[in-house]
Amino acid sequence: MKPENENFFEKVYQVTRLIPEGRVTSYGAIAKYLGAARSARMVGWALNGSKKMEDVPAHRVVNKAGLLTGKHHFDGTSLMQQLLESEGVEVIDNQIQHLEKYFWDPFIEL
Repeated sequence: MKPENENFFEKVYQVTRLIPEGRVTSYGAIAKYLGAARSARMVGWALNGSKKMEDVPAHRVVNKAGLLTGKHHFDGTSLMQQLLESEGVEVIDNQIQHLEKYFWDPFIEL
């Protein structure tokens, strides 16, 4: 991995650690906050690499429509949904319900 990617990944982890329990954000919102608006996919790669980091709540990051697109990176078929539901987030058919209610925008919140 290139050093600049490693630095970007660490910035992704720092922002993700700040997402409050019971709230979600999107890959694109993190990318935009980090000044790399077209790098939503790289945010996803970073979070996929955070599996062994218990302090990075990757389950709180979804796609812009609220879909649990990263769910296949979690052990078990519904672990991501279970983690979100345990925090009070309503999920039906792998999609956050009332996304605007739970959405945490780092640009506004930080």
